[in-house]
Amino acid sequence: MKGEVIAVNARIKSLCAAFAQHDLDAMLISKTQNVRYLSDFTGTVGTLIVTNNNVYLFTDGRYLEQAKEQVAKHGQQFKVVKINDDYYQKLRQAIQESNISRLGFETDFISYEKYDKLLQEIVNIKLMPVKNITEQLRMIKNNQELQLIQQAVAIADQAWSKMLRFVQPGITEKELALELEIIMRRLGAEDRAFDIIVAAGLRGALPHGVASNRVIQTGDLVTIDFGALYQGYHSDITRNFVLGSPGKKQLKIYNLVLEAQLAGIKKVAAGVAVAAVDLAARAVIKNYGYAPYFTHSTGHGVGLAIHELPRISHLEKQLILQPGMVITIEPGIYLPDWGGVRIEDMVLVTETGCCVLTKTPKAELLII
Repeated sequence: MKGEVIAVNARIKSLCAAFAQHDLDAMLISKTQNVRYLSDFTGTVGTLIVTNNNVYLFTDGRYLEQAKEQVAKHGQQFKVVKINDDYYQKLRQAIQESNISRLGFETDFISYEKYDKLLQEIVNIKLMPVKNITEQLRMIKNNQELQLIQQAVAIADQAWSKMLRFVQPGITEKELALELEIIMRRLGAEDRAFDIIVAAGLRGALPHGVASNRVIQTGDLVTIDFGALYQGYHSDITRNFVLGSPGKKQLKIYNLVLEAQLAGIKKVAAGVAVAAVDLAARAVIKNYGYAPYFTHSTGHGVGLAIHELPRISHLEKQLILQPGMVITIEPGIYLPDWGGVRIEDMVLVTETGCCVLTKTPKAELLII
């Protein structure tokens, strides 16, 4: 518990330190993952106002006792405020109490309707649009977060090996996805990390081919992208197998993607530009003539959200990898009217390079 208190208070301090850069007196935090990150509150209805002196948590009666319990350990700076139909009135009171004149809000989360309502209900202050102020803090994971992420990864690794015994001709993509989810829950996951992708045969050309009623048949190359949710933190892994004997092209494309993925991982280290990681993987695919068929970025951050900063893309011109970042490396090739391959691992950036957290084998295309 002591570590949790230190972590949350340090996060609040870091957030407040960024106020001057954005010309803020306080920040309105509405995104669920950010509320949790800055307060440890895990309810689904909660809003924070963070000032240099106080943190107000607004929630309704369903979560009141939970909120008090979860934030009380962080000290008297945290004030839990019960709301009913008086949300904006309570916001106004907190703003007046803290002498706030410039209030930041999350531009990527607050809808126009909510923004318009804030303008109408909270007068005499300036609403300041701010993007990714908390998300930038979340990029660097502390030891507690890394432990939770590693457990989420371990659950996914174990689930993959247990799922394989269910693979047989005639099973549908949805049935296989369901077995995988059940296994992860039995291993301790609170939920799947996202809708499980099972894409067999021609459907492998769909990067986000969520499991369908398609029957998996002998000769199919199957891509499965899945992950576990464990105590709020996610894992993300993609692996492939062939049911029956693989064809030459299946082996070729798999080995090509593997080469690209290993090139991307090799580039990961503190101080390296994220664009360089993307380009390292992309260059391999380009050299083999498949550049048009790698249609997404090489990876993304993972934590309280399945997709979070940093984005591992050549379009990110300024961002540099730092120790404590957890990212995916997941190049793919998707060929219309044939299928596709993606290989994905979660990788921790360290002082000396990186550590691949995912342990499920990938050195050869799995044949079942």
